[in-house]
Amino acid sequence: MGTVVYIDGFNLYYGAVKNTNYKWLDLEALCRRLLPKDDITKIRYFTARISARPDDPQQAVRQETYLRAIATLPLIEIHYGHYVTRTTRMPLANPRPGDARTVEVLKTEEKGSDVNLATYLLLDAFQGRCDTAVVMSNDSDLAEPIRIARSEAGVKVGIINPHQPKYRSRRLRGTFFKQLRSSVLPQTQLPQQLRDAQGMIHRPDTW
Repeated sequence: MGTVVYIDGFNLYYGAVKNTNYKWLDLEALCRRLLPKDDITKIRYFTARISARPDDPQQAVRQETYLRAIATLPLIEIHYGHYVTRTTRMPLANPRPGDARTVEVLKTEEKGSDVNLATYLLLDAFQGRCDTAVVMSNDSDLAEPIRIARSEAGVKVGIINPHQPKYRSRRLRGTFFKQLRSSVLPQTQLPQQLRDAQGMIHRPDTW
C-alpha cells in the first residue's frame, strides 16, 4: 500500500519557506529526501487560493504559478480550502493614555485546510489506501485525527515538523518524527521552467 504524505501548505509556508529564496519547492523531491526508504504513492497538498493585496498585487499570480507547477508532478493532488476576510476589533499592544484601547483590523484566516487534511488522513487510513501516513504540519489541531489513524485504523503515522524545533507541538504524537531542516530546501527546488497543458511555466522573478 505504501506511504501517503499530507502537507499542510499554510504551515509549511510560514514555518519553513517564507522570507527565503526557496519558495519554488519541489514537493516530490522534498518528500523523497525526507523519506528515502518509503514507497510514496501519493502526496496530498492542502492550501487555499489567496487574493491580490494592495501592497503586493502579484502575490496571487505567484501562487497560481506555483500551483500550476506542482500540479505537473505525478504524485501531487491539491485540495483547496478558502480564505475568509472579516473586520474585527483587536486590542492595541501599547495604547497611549486617553486613546482608544482597541482598533478595527481586517483579519484574514484560512478555512478548511486542516479539516480537509484530517478527513483525507482518516479516509485513506480506514479504506486501507496506505500502511504509513506522514503529516507535514505543526498544527496541534491534528492531534486527534492522528491518534485515531494510529490506534483505530492501525496505520503508522509520521510527523514532519516544518517549523523550528523550539516551536514543535508536543501534542502531535506520531509513530515516528522528523524535523524539516532548512538545508534541504535549496536541494529540492523545481526547474526554472516547466510545461503543462496550458503552456510554459516560469519561476516568478521576484521569488
